[in-house]
Amino acid sequence: MATVTVEINGRPYAVGCADGQEERVRILAKQFDGHVRQVAGEVGHVGDIRLFLMAGLLLADELHEARMATPGAELSAASGATDGVAEALNAVAARLEKIAQGL
Repeated sequence: MATVTVEINGRPYAVGCADGQEERVRILAKQFDGHVRQVAGEVGHVGDIRLFLMAGLLLADELHEARMATPGAELSAASGATDGVAEALNAVAARLEKIAQGL
């Protein structure tokens, strides 16, 4: 298992991922960082956990809209193509839980 350090809203986070998935995690983290920064620009500083939650909801909304616009996309998205994304999200969720416990 590999570890990648990504930067979200100016802070580094170590994320575990499958070997060979490091670049994909970096790309996903950059996309997520863009959403976090967008939310921060709109609502100001409300704490990382809330920023992450709101950015995650924005991404979920975008995914939902994309699936609704593309018939049959839900079936293809349910395939093995999402395994790497799910693993990365699980690692981020575990890191967020650790951060939340420290508050």
